[in-house]
Formats: sequence, C-alpha cells, structure tokens
Amino acid sequence: MCKTEIPEPAEIMRGLYGDGIIARKGAFPAIFADRLREDIETLFREALAIPGGALPRGPERFYVEVQPERISGFVEIATHPWFKAVCAAVLGPDYRIVEVGFDIPFPGAADQPWHRDFAPPAETVRERRLNSLAFNLTAVDTIPEMGPFEIAPGTQWDMFEGCPRGMFPPRELWPRYIERAQQKLPQRGDISARSALTIHRGTANRSDQPRPVLVVGVDAPGAINAQHHDLQVTRDYAARLPPEVLEHLT
Repeated sequence: MCKTEIPEPAEIMRGLYGDGIIARKGAFPAIFADRLREDIETLFREALAIPGGALPRGPERFYVEVQPERISGFVEIATHPWFKAVCAAVLGPDYRIVEVGFDIPFPGAADQPWHRDFAPPAETVRERRLNSLAFNLTAVDTIPEMGPFEIAPGTQWDMFEGCPRGMFPPRELWPRYIERAQQKLPQRGDISARSALTIHRGTANRSDQPRPVLVVGVDAPGAINAQHHDLQVTRDYAARLPPEVLEHLT
C-alpha cells in the first residue's frame, strides 16, 4: 500500500453527499495497477470466448463482471484503510461488497449518453440517503485522448421521470450536465468512490490505447443492488480470506 491517511467521516460525507465523488491519489503503488491490468487483459480474453461474457456498453466499450478471486489485488483493495473508512462512513459498519468487474473503452469508443447506474432507490428519494457506492481503480495512467470518465458533480439528487429504467435523463437536461461536467484523469494507484446515482458518462477514446478500469460495488444493509450481480467465491478462496474481508462479502 502507499497512502493510508484516513479521512474524517465528516469529510467523506461532505464529498459524497456534495459532489458525489471523492478520491485518494496514490493509494496503491503503480506496480499494483500494472498487475491489475494484466489480470483484466487475461479475464477479458476469457470473457470474449464465452457467449455473453463481455457486455457491450456502446461501440468498442465493454463491461465484464468477475469473481473476486480472479483479481489478484482484491484483498488489498478490500482491506485498504481508505476503502474501509469510506464504506463505513457512508454505508455503515455492515456494508457488503456486491460487485467486482471492469470496464474497458477501446480506441474508437464513442461518447456515452449521460446516465446513472440505476434508478434512485426509495431511501434516496424519500430520505436523501445514499445506500450504495462504486469504487473505481484505473489500470493505466489516463490521458485526455483515452476517453476519460466524465461526471456532473452534485447530480446524485436529480429526479426525472419518463426515462428508460430511471437511468437516462432526457436530452433537454443534458445542458445542465455539460455545464457541470468534470473529466477525471486518474493515474495508476489512484482510487475513487462515487455515488452511482451521480450523472456521468464515458467519453470518446481517440487514442490508440484501451482504458481499463476496475469497478467494486458496495451496498449498505437493505440495499438491493446485489440482486443485479452474481458475486461468488469458492469455498477454498473463502477459507483463505481474512475475516475482515469475508464478513463484508454477500
């Protein structure tokens, strides 16, 4: 591990309830990200050989969900003090890791439509409470030509109706997101946490390199995102996991 400074809960809450995204620069050494990239490249090749193994998310853009044990640095992520502090502050001490996967925009990937990852749950609509987080770890040093992740801070509370699956805001709202848009250029070893409800998109990859990113989804007790994922571990892997990781797996 690199940086282990733990932010105060108030700082974490201010960031995620305010902008909807926070990050820790240099949380892991660059070699950790290099190993992560090797894992992703191997897993993507395997996914392509399986019907439906790689989910298209637009031209030259794919998402693949994997078992935690296939990511060699999963335990280091799940036990990192910053990761644990953010999860506990926002989701409570009994948070659950429900998703491990990766997103890859290859050269030629186009701008995605503005979207959120799922419709706002009742807890957010009625109580203005966040009950899930998405952590991203880049496996490469991001440059502007690679099609960076773009996010519109503060939009996790936006409500709109009549849109597909409650995820895609109507085009008449897009000027609001374009005005607020921030492109993120994370480097190897960085980690970020965001509300999956904050409006965001992947942008066009005009480089000659893919931009692989690991995604770890985490829920508060009672959240239902686990129903949309299939996180599994073998008994042998579970037996080798530290208790502080095993107790937080679905």
